[in-house]
Amino acid sequence: MTLAWYGHLKFSELKWFSKLGLVSIVLVSWGIALFEYAFQVPANKIGFKGNGGPFSLIELKVIQEVITLVVFAAFTLIVFKTETFRFNHIISFVFIVLAVYFMFKK
Repeated sequence: MTLAWYGHLKFSELKWFSKLGLVSIVLVSWGIALFEYAFQVPANKIGFKGNGGPFSLIELKVIQEVITLVVFAAFTLIVFKTETFRFNHIISFVFIVLAVYFMFKK
């Protein structure tokens, strides 16, 4: 979802993309999101305990949030060169990793 939600901010630097209106940008983002959902929905279905998978619904959500934040951080640093990764961001990620630890602790 990172590319669908934030990619258009960088794509606007492309000549052909900068001419698109808001409705066109929304449609492009929806197309990207549909592609991403094509992977996320089956992963949740397969991973959910109710369907024979190993994870509860809450565990799936925590996993998804951590993956989203890691992908977002990498995307931001690679695509948006003007953004900086500061110490408070690192501390935030450590707390998120701790949240995952405590989520799966029996």
